[in-house]
Amino acid sequence: MQIIPAIDLIEGKCVRLIQGNYAAKIIYNENPLEVAFQFEDVGITRLHLVDLDGAKKGEVVNWKVLELLASKTKLIIDFGGGIKNEKALQVVFNSGAAIATLGSIAVKEPQLFYEWIKKYGSDKLLLGADVKDEKLAISGWIEETTISIMDFLKEALKNNLTQAFCTDISKDGMLQGTSNELYKKIIATFPMLHFIASGGVNSLTNLDELKTIGCKGAIVGKALYENKITLNELKNWIKKN
Repeated sequence: MQIIPAIDLIEGKCVRLIQGNYAAKIIYNENPLEVAFQFEDVGITRLHLVDLDGAKKGEVVNWKVLELLASKTKLIIDFGGGIKNEKALQVVFNSGAAIATLGSIAVKEPQLFYEWIKKYGSDKLLLGADVKDEKLAISGWIEETTISIMDFLKEALKNNLTQAFCTDISKDGMLQGTSNELYKKIIATFPMLHFIASGGVNSLTNLDELKTIGCKGAIVGKALYENKITLNELKNWIKKN
């Protein structure tokens, strides 16, 4: 299972939100590159970079940070937030992202999302599904929908989706553990999906659980910034796994 640290960006700074609340942000580091170097030093090979300004504004804002991290590190970067059209998608790829994370646009305009999968390849596009009570939430979690995550994944897989992560909003930033039952359900129903867990990771034990249930990756954010999992512990976990 691949460990994928998250760097969430507001005004170019590394921050974390609690349950998507922009008013409850914590700035952890004003230099995202410094954070990326720390991750790279312990054996991390992939980074989940989220443009929270972009998610709120509806257009990519922090592409220069992406460009900096992509040019200065060897990390495979998946980037999301504010990708609402093909021009924005191309900005993200041209700025150095290996993978574009799509959430709101995939839900609001699924046919366009499927066209992009066909055009750019399923390995280049990652579905970022934010859920609350198994229903999708969009626009930086501001807007809830009545669309079931299970139904959406079923349709997306028919249209060549191969990789997705799922964030349970009720868990994100709370350090209360991950939504293992939901993840088990998704993995059992869609075994062909490259599934990544996200939200609520609070310990190495939690990572062991996610690996055991079959997650291919785990996005880890606040647990690292709050030292619930230290970088040294993470380094040792990666070596063992």
